[in-house]
Amino acid sequence: MTDQPRPLAERFRGFLPVIVDVETGGFDNRRDALLEIAAVTLRMTDDGLLVPEPVVACNVQPFPGANLEASALAFTGINPDDPARNAVPEAEALAAIFQPVRQRVREEGCKRAILVGHNAFFDLGFVRAAVDRCAIKRDPFHPFSCFDTATLAGLAYGQTVLAKACEAAGIPFDNAHAHSAAYDAERTAELFCGIVNRWKELGGWPPSSL
Repeated sequence: MTDQPRPLAERFRGFLPVIVDVETGGFDNRRDALLEIAAVTLRMTDDGLLVPEPVVACNVQPFPGANLEASALAFTGINPDDPARNAVPEAEALAAIFQPVRQRVREEGCKRAILVGHNAFFDLGFVRAAVDRCAIKRDPFHPFSCFDTATLAGLAYGQTVLAKACEAAGIPFDNAHAHSAAYDAERTAELFCGIVNRWKELGGWPPSSL
């Protein structure tokens, strides 16, 4: 008997939302270093609510010839030369992030993952650039579509800054831990789940299919 798609696959047209956050050495995804990457997959409860799973994160070694803007490092507080970072090459970091994403795509009967991020185009651009540098052929993410929590939070709460959107949503946010890919991915996941779940409670999708 053929397995039927799981409700999470039905919710987003066969796509598995995966929250991703990156910390970088600047704004140019082809020139500037990827320094941290984190991902949070989601699951759906029996009553149709989205909940985050544990974050997966890696510190990343700048690729050969990568640019590091001093202003970006000052903003994030990252010291790329700190051996305590235990940073790994881009290919190893992407493999560590992509493996659980691919597993969840299979488990949920989805066809592909779709990146969720706060100002998602920025994160997707750095992921795509790293995928190209590492010549990865099986990128689990949709190549150009994404869900942007800055836009969603602007609609739901009138706030587009992550810290302010979390505050408006009642999600604790510690600015001392911000600009860590793992921390920001966790808060963004809570924000995304909260918005989607609230929409369901207000009578949005799905009214009766679960």
